[in-house]
Amino acid sequence: MIPPHRTKKARRWLGLAALTVACASAHADATLDKIRKQGRIVVGVMISGGQFGSIDPATQRFVGWNPELARDLARKLGVELEAVQVLPSNRVQFLQAGKVDVLIASMELNESRAEILGYAPTPHYRVGGTAAVLKSSGIKHWEDLRGKPVCVSQGSSYAKPLGEQYGALVKGFKGSSESLLALRGGNCVAAVHDAPLVLPLLRTNAEWADYAAPLPDLIPAPSVIWVRKGETDTAAAIDKVVQDWHRSGWLIATEKRLGITPANPLLPELQARLKGVK
Repeated sequence: MIPPHRTKKARRWLGLAALTVACASAHADATLDKIRKQGRIVVGVMISGGQFGSIDPATQRFVGWNPELARDLARKLGVELEAVQVLPSNRVQFLQAGKVDVLIASMELNESRAEILGYAPTPHYRVGGTAAVLKSSGIKHWEDLRGKPVCVSQGSSYAKPLGEQYGALVKGFKGSSESLLALRGGNCVAAVHDAPLVLPLLRTNAEWADYAAPLPDLIPAPSVIWVRKGETDTAAAIDKVVQDWHRSGWLIATEKRLGITPANPLLPELQARLKGVK
């Protein structure tokens, strides 16, 4: 038989535990409740140029992978979309400060980001970094960047491995456009950004004919949709949408429609894995 004083203590502990769970649940539901009540979701999207996010000069409308995902996420949740442009230097702050509800902002999953933010666990893409360099630079390996200035966007996940692992002198810029401009101006020997941004630029833009991307992908990682830490209900609702995108083949079709090449191998992998999952 449990002594009375222990029974009281246990009840008190269970009461506190229940209160803690209730508070955590209320916190987790806050953003999702707000989205449903207001009939609107505010999505921070990365608009860095190219097929993953740019501005249509004719309509001033956001176009590309990130905006397409944001629009369909809102549609699937049955709410209106308010898309807000974010930069690598401010996207985390925008989310934490409540300026946006979620981020679809070319942010790959890594340990340091997962410590401060929540996310929908099913990735919608997989991206690694590549380096744009002059063809005449002689740079053929990541190790060749040791002791040399390398341009990245502020807040880039590539900054740490470039500096710590390869000994590059990392220089942060407001965004990828400024970083690439600095490369063209001779302020660095390489500009390191997501491969899907760099490769089409070098392949299709005559102004970049003297540049190449000879290095293998740097720290390829899954791209996920980010929420504030602890907002598990919001993350779960979004994850359901992402899984539906994979099951239906919508992501593969969207990638093809936008002309994103080469095709990302993660998409058919996840479609096959999730097709039988309800």
